[in-house]
Amino acid sequence: MFPAEISDRLVAAELQGQLAAIIGREIIVLEQTGSTNDAILQVATANQKEGLVLFAEHQTAGRGQRGNRWESAAGKGLWFSMLLRPKIQVNDSGRLTIWAIEAISDIIRTEFSLEPAIKLPNDVQLYGRKVAGVLVEMRAQEKEPHIAIVGIGINVNQSREDFPNELQDRATSLAITLGRRVNRQEFAVALLRHLDRTYERFVTQAS
Repeated sequence: MFPAEISDRLVAAELQGQLAAIIGREIIVLEQTGSTNDAILQVATANQKEGLVLFAEHQTAGRGQRGNRWESAAGKGLWFSMLLRPKIQVNDSGRLTIWAIEAISDIIRTEFSLEPAIKLPNDVQLYGRKVAGVLVEMRAQEKEPHIAIVGIGINVNQSREDFPNELQDRATSLAITLGRRVNRQEFAVALLRHLDRTYERFVTQAS
């Protein structure tokens, strides 16, 4: 078991204070929501600048590819969505998915000396078990760059018992793999910084 510590809470002001770039320029942390992809559209304004990131400590209706449900144990993972405005066509959304899963893999490799594997179209695995997934949803805009919502779910501190029986042999977490808890706040900062650095290259290549 990897019990959540009281101090292991995501704090929006502390996260935002360690980020000075596009992604993470504004951060919201909700205690609970259905899906962070849906919630970020509800809170974003019409002229919202890209880079808003919305976390939820618990998702009750997290979504994966093809309508699959994403299990989001409260306080045990990183469940968040980013609002971006890349200058790409709606049918190019797969490029954003590849960018996100590569960035997740990179930071798992550098932060924890693990060797994740990418399973297309949108998963990251450790030793053949899913540890992270990405869901990109595009919204077409007539006169502005299209809106892209990049939803990310990463299993961080779950124990085997936190997964439903049918997923216990197919899913894993960083804590299970490492044999110890991970500080979610520190991991979130490292991940958002890396997403931001690599997003700048993505935008340049897309132009």
